[in-house]
Amino acid sequence: MIVTEDALFDAVEATWPADAYHRHGPCLLRDGRGGGKRVSSISVETGWTTDDITVAERACTDLGQTPLFQLRRGQTELDAELAKRGYQVVDPVDLLAAPVSALTADLGRLDTLPSWPPLAVQAEIWAGGGIGPARLAVMDRAAGPKTALLGRHNDHPVATAFIACHGPIALLHALEVVPEARRQGIARVMMQGAANWAARQGAQDLAVLVVKTNQPAQNLYKSLGMAAMGHYFYRIKRG
Repeated sequence: MIVTEDALFDAVEATWPADAYHRHGPCLLRDGRGGGKRVSSISVETGWTTDDITVAERACTDLGQTPLFQLRRGQTELDAELAKRGYQVVDPVDLLAAPVSALTADLGRLDTLPSWPPLAVQAEIWAGGGIGPARLAVMDRAAGPKTALLGRHNDHPVATAFIACHGPIALLHALEVVPEARRQGIARVMMQGAANWAARQGAQDLAVLVVKTNQPAQNLYKSLGMAAMGHYFYRIKRG
């Protein structure tokens, strides 16, 4: 089965959830509690009016969040309206996926260790990459099967990632490798370890989200046979 873009977006929402959701007509506002753009953005369904956009902007400001809209394929009219209001494009993102069976590998028993809740050393590795308590709270909110994967190299903890399942799709988030262990194939091993874990949960596809301009990550995932199955970007109003 080829995973669909809609299924991927559903899996992203389930495995990286906002703290709360507020609906204003065709606009869905996420309250992220400091957990980043993905959980603090506004999605807009068809049938919107300019008044709907204004209401969503005000509701976002009332939450103490900077107005931020997530735009998906085909939302050209919304894109034009937001551009007219002074919103700037930020962080175009690819949703990459591959069959779990194509990514599994025979790894050493201690190369990647699943643990939930995360160990203190994993929180330290994440903190070093700017992934702090607010994003750890996002992981804690995910309801499906999930784990924090610890990567080891030369008997030392050097990497961590969060993986969660939604139906047949496993999503890998927040992959972080300590600076001194980069460019040694650790991220590839982490992806394979994630696939091994996902296979044990019965998942059929493993997916990741990666900013289009993050070329090292793009190269890694594509070298593993992962293909772009969806896209989105944000528009934000600054100042």
